[in-house]
Amino acid sequence: MSFDVVGPVLGVLVIFAALLAVLWYLNRKAKKSFTFRVFTALGLGIVLGAGIQLALGRGSDAATVALDWMSLVGTGYIDLLRMLVMPLVFVAIVGAFTRTKAVDNLGKIGGSVLAVLLITVAIAALFGWATIALSGLAGADFTQGSVDATKLDALQTRQGKVADTTIPQTILSMIPVNVFADLAGTRSTSTIAVVIFSAIVGLAYLKLRDRDSEQAQFFNNLIDSLYGIVMCIVKMVVGLTPYGVLALIANVMATSDYAAILDLGKFIIFSYVAIIAMFLVHLLILAGNRVSPVVYLKKAFPVLSFAFVSRTSAGALPMNIETQSKALGVDPATANFAASFGMSIGQNGCAGIYPAMMATLIAPTVGINVFDPTWVIGLIAVIVISSFGVAGVGGGATFASLIVLGTMGLPIEIVGLMASVEPLIDMGRTALNVSDSMVAGVTSSNFTGGLDRDRYNNPEATVSADFTETA
Repeated sequence: MSFDVVGPVLGVLVIFAALLAVLWYLNRKAKKSFTFRVFTALGLGIVLGAGIQLALGRGSDAATVALDWMSLVGTGYIDLLRMLVMPLVFVAIVGAFTRTKAVDNLGKIGGSVLAVLLITVAIAALFGWATIALSGLAGADFTQGSVDATKLDALQTRQGKVADTTIPQTILSMIPVNVFADLAGTRSTSTIAVVIFSAIVGLAYLKLRDRDSEQAQFFNNLIDSLYGIVMCIVKMVVGLTPYGVLALIANVMATSDYAAILDLGKFIIFSYVAIIAMFLVHLLILAGNRVSPVVYLKKAFPVLSFAFVSRTSAGALPMNIETQSKALGVDPATANFAASFGMSIGQNGCAGIYPAMMATLIAPTVGINVFDPTWVIGLIAVIVISSFGVAGVGGGATFASLIVLGTMGLPIEIVGLMASVEPLIDMGRTALNVSDSMVAGVTSSNFTGGLDRDRYNNPEATVSADFTETA
């Protein structure tokens, strides 16, 4: 590298290191709360990223190299969160079986959780369609823009993997043929495959408990120990959140095409209109369960804000479980089921709203009337079915959109056109995904009679984003 590149890179990295030191000081010396440090990191990341783009230029060699080094913190943090997903899903689902005393409730828990997830993703898809169809954005001029050839090739390759897959084949792909490969996350359906495998192990435990209580107790203790170890690792990784957020947001701001953001501003606005509308549906569902939506917002804020800034519902899984069981009064079995299922089934934001908006945007360009009831019903049905197995990590919305567009016979270029504004929308989508699983947990727990309303209404029963529990 020439000095023209090395000098600016070193300058950026020195500033980045100084900001990391500020966050360390806020934690160790100033003793600021976790939430305060995360949002401070968010603000610092916005300033740093915008400064990098203004000073070095978007896509310049110096900016690329500097961001590559910064990815050690940002991408490294996300990778550590992903590292925890499969072990946590396994111990959480199996733990739901080992902790339950009433076997009869397991079917009710699983069925009611799935019902809430699938019904709400259908409503989310309807909102996604409505915001585009009623706003007049369907077939808008920006849908005719050109896509970078490299991005288009990547999208076509990715779509090719799912284009010829039938619904029965999709269902078969969820079966854990090689559980070790799925624990390694080698397939797009690995998460739901691990969920299924964990449920099978849990059912086997219940049979063993009836036949050999001593062996069953040993396994129970083993799962409890594994859960404790995984949660200790979770707390260690979550403690890195402010540093990861700083690097991730700086990268988003440094690489964003501000001109494209302005051009697609209406789409961003209507995306959040649909997301907020779906949040209101969640609150109505809670009201239907005779619990306070206001209390929910207060207690769920730490995990929802974490999901917003980290953009990973999988990474929010442990905090999701803890918040449901320790703050919202959801029984442990239901909390584990709802959080784990909601991470890979029926995601309202990534698998519901976004694919519906993509399909409705592009449909008029190929002569489809987006107000045709048959087409709308078909779109919602496809979205509900395809919502199974969408991973709760970055890229899940793109994967879901490719499946829906391919199934509906629509062009996929629109997905590439939205890449420049995707991170901005993904924050809200991820928070919505996490909220959906928590609402499913509260609803299911209320349905089965396991909801602790005293804990739900206790203002001191909270879980902060760094897992500090009160009451």
